[in-house]
Amino acid sequence: LLSYLSFPCRYFRWWYKKTRIEKKSAFIDLLCAVPLQQIYGCPLGGIGGGTITRGWRGEFCRWQLNPGIYHYETVIADQFTVCLRCKGQTVYQQVLSVERPSTLQDWNWGYCGHYAFYHALYPRAWTVYELPGQNVVLTCRQVSPVIPHDYKDSSLPVGVFIWEVENGRDEDLDVSIMFSLQNGMGAKEDRSGGHWNEHFAFEKEGKRVAGVLLHHCTRMNPFTFAISALEKAGTGVTHLTAFNPVGSGREVWQDLLQDGRLDSPTGKSSPTEKGEVTAAAVCASCRVPARGHRTLELALAWDMPRVHFGSKEKLHLRRYTRFFGSGGDAAPALSHHALTHYEEWERKIEAWQKPILEDSQLPSWYKSALFNELYFMTDGGTIWVELPPDCRAEDLQGPAGAGLSHLLPVLREYGRFAYLEGQEYRMYNTYDVHFYASFALVMLWPKLQISLQYDIAVTVVNEDVQPRQYLMCGQTAQVKLKNVVPHDIGDPGDEPWQRVNAYLMHDTADWKDLNLKFVLQVYRDYYLTHDYLYLRDMWPVCQAVMESELKFDTDNDGLIENGGFADQTYDAWVVNGASAYCGGLWLAAVCMMCKMAEVLGDAKIQQKYTDILSKGKEAFERMLWNGKYYNYDSSGSDTSSSIMSDQCAGQWFLGACGLDQGEFEVFPKSHVVSALKTIFEKNVMSFAGGTMGAVNGMRPDGVPDTSSVQSNEVWIGVVYALAATMIQEGLVEEGFRTAEGCYRTVWERLGMAFQTPEAYREKKVYRSLAYMRPLSIWSMQLALEHRTGQAPAPLQHPQIPIHP
Repeated sequence: LLSYLSFPCRYFRWWYKKTRIEKKSAFIDLLCAVPLQQIYGCPLGGIGGGTITRGWRGEFCRWQLNPGIYHYETVIADQFTVCLRCKGQTVYQQVLSVERPSTLQDWNWGYCGHYAFYHALYPRAWTVYELPGQNVVLTCRQVSPVIPHDYKDSSLPVGVFIWEVENGRDEDLDVSIMFSLQNGMGAKEDRSGGHWNEHFAFEKEGKRVAGVLLHHCTRMNPFTFAISALEKAGTGVTHLTAFNPVGSGREVWQDLLQDGRLDSPTGKSSPTEKGEVTAAAVCASCRVPARGHRTLELALAWDMPRVHFGSKEKLHLRRYTRFFGSGGDAAPALSHHALTHYEEWERKIEAWQKPILEDSQLPSWYKSALFNELYFMTDGGTIWVELPPDCRAEDLQGPAGAGLSHLLPVLREYGRFAYLEGQEYRMYNTYDVHFYASFALVMLWPKLQISLQYDIAVTVVNEDVQPRQYLMCGQTAQVKLKNVVPHDIGDPGDEPWQRVNAYLMHDTADWKDLNLKFVLQVYRDYYLTHDYLYLRDMWPVCQAVMESELKFDTDNDGLIENGGFADQTYDAWVVNGASAYCGGLWLAAVCMMCKMAEVLGDAKIQQKYTDILSKGKEAFERMLWNGKYYNYDSSGSDTSSSIMSDQCAGQWFLGACGLDQGEFEVFPKSHVVSALKTIFEKNVMSFAGGTMGAVNGMRPDGVPDTSSVQSNEVWIGVVYALAATMIQEGLVEEGFRTAEGCYRTVWERLGMAFQTPEAYREKKVYRSLAYMRPLSIWSMQLALEHRTGQAPAPLQHPQIPIHP
């Protein structure tokens, strides 16, 4: 107990040294949480090239261009402005923003919010402006290339704005949309000097795009923004190369007001002086006939092709450089590609989303949740990089030599992918959490899941013997033990992939869930992708981690025991002895070992795990089943009879892989259904009137378990997984009711759109905004597809004996 009481002192000492002396960011900053701003809308950008989030009021307000590092700043100069001209006179000119800032005061600010409407369905968003008194409606449609099963355009750092203009007047109107952008993200580097802008035009295959490049010349990770518009018959594109975004803005405003166009100077702007900021603007103009309709297309691209993480040790090339080069001069080509391909992207997005959106059996909140929670795929500090061209298998495999025959071909073809545990929890590919979120990846970009798994497999067989002190218990142990799954693949402030396990709270070599979650994902991935080579490569790694795990079965009853500390994903909730969560995951993993051995023709291993399974099932039922549900653990403590919402996690994965019946039935069907019904009655309906999802732990008398800071939280990603399990077991209505509570709480009541947290409590407390785990909602979609028979075909593979 004493060691735990001294945790705050240890953490503060470590935090002070890290943040104040080394001037680096903490992997989890318990002292400086990101403040909640209820402003966010749909982010811009594809996967792994950085993201720029726009608020639902249209502002550009959350920036993640340096991989994994967030900058929260609304840059006031980044705006769309409309100019209407009739009979040669400007009749209306307005910044499409409700703000009234202290800079750019000569601009006409303060658009009335009553006349604007916002809708988001990721990766697209719509803002409708009914211009007051003008009889003109503008609809801005924002599109990013986030397209399932696409590994090219989905990597592009671009966003397109399609402006539909409807003229309700009886006379023709000249309409201009001006897009202004500051050179930078509103950070101190914007004033570091040496930044400059230049006009560009790019023509290819008869289509011409024009605009301004804003070169942001920082020492670390320099980049170029491009703002542009598509030139076409009847549409003129003009520009302003540079203006002062912190001045009055008079020259820009008068320039547009005069004739609905910009001055379009040639040449480059001079580089900024230290302390000076610069911005640019592009303007698209067309004539809209009386009672007619026209379209203006603008784009934003950003090109930061070569990136260093915080350690500055290794140079990484982003995925999109494979198609657009890494010279730092790709912004014109990216802009052109976006403006000439967005229609194709939209066709693909609609083909993917339409069957779900048009399914009248599905509630509308679910359709919103399913697609909008996907924002985290791009806006989770996500990075997607190419392997260096001269990379060899031995460079990737580390000293241990993983013997993964397809490691190099997979990573060479699909690159390396990583996303943060959360925007505030800065660890890449946190594996105990990715277990939940991985459904989105394997269903939509399965090759990225396979690539991520290869990266994890490599780290499993390697070790890092460097000693360090762990903050929770104060003990010293090595960074990474051989033959165990790592907690994460590193911190963006350091060198991910190279140095793993940025997580310092616990020594996760003793965690009970990580190894099991690797095995469960391997078979689940194989079941959904039919990738036999992957299964064969992963098989020895699965055996190694299961051997490591077997030492946790201290009494040889076929069931692992927890160690009397918080040794799993609930890292502040102590568990002792046999437990529903880890015990259930263990039995599911043992079952999948049997199944994989059968597929691979490995009779010896199949027999070994079949024997363990029959012993372990008996022990699990004997020690944990109480007639209604599985007890939290077998310790006999005051809270060991708590009802854990996540007690069926093993069954969730078995059901997702079609291994929940017949010879593979691990948990008796009647027990699973009874446990789920109990969770629904107690953790869902007896908590907050059934309106906030399922609380993690509930006492049998209907009072939340307050024995830990996590037992009385609701974890949104766990609730979506629970709902999927209910749907798998035929409790469809209960599943939707359970998940709906989370969606309504986060997206409606708390205003946490596009920043779904890890957790909240019944009253006033939330934790870790913009978190990975809620991507588990895609497991609900998989469960629904299984029910309607859209499941993967049964796997028929030749049995190739592994041992001759």
